[in-house]
Amino acid sequence: MDRGTVGSTNRGRLRVGVRTVGRSEVLTPVGELDHHTADLLREPLEEAIAQGRTRLVVDCSQLDFCDSTGLNVLLGARLKAEELGGGVHLVAMQPVVARVFEITGAEAVFTVHDSLDTALSD
Repeated sequence: MDRGTVGSTNRGRLRVGVRTVGRSEVLTPVGELDHHTADLLREPLEEAIAQGRTRLVVDCSQLDFCDSTGLNVLLGARLKAEELGGGVHLVAMQPVVARVFEITGAEAVFTVHDSLDTALSD
């Protein structure tokens, strides 16, 4: 299988930037979030929660693809963060990613922002 296609096992298809901005932990996944790459986002989300940073902002502006596994990672982080009084905020979803959330109804359980500035000022 071509390593550059959706569904390939190349974990290099996703990078996740992590930084703290005020009271928010900002995670920026770049590439494709799927079965093969989900742990690359799950681990920093869980680490942030374990360290008490429960206001999680996921900047989706560079996320090209998200399947059900990726959606489940975000839903799991949302549940853990909310148990501790926090939440998961999604930012600037590309149409192909937003469609997954729309089809599954998951958009209703996340706070969605058009821009990172808006998410951070909320």
